[in-house]
Amino acid sequence: MWRDFIVEEVRAAREAYARRFNYDLDAIYRDLKEQEKKGGRTTVSFPPRRVRTNQNTAPSQRNPSRESL
Repeated sequence: MWRDFIVEEVRAAREAYARRFNYDLDAIYRDLKEQEKKGGRTTVSFPPRRVRTNQNTAPSQRNPSRESL
């Protein structure tokens, strides 16, 4: 069977990281948030965009996948 060594390495790192926190998701979350703060990167959030619809377009010409939303 074919082995992907990169995937194996990532999974091993993930396992080791989880083991450090005894697989406690809350502790893992707190650690990741602390690393995020120490990283010094600025996080930017934008408001959601409004979807424009053309009121003159017949319903059959609109995007059918959006009609059910």
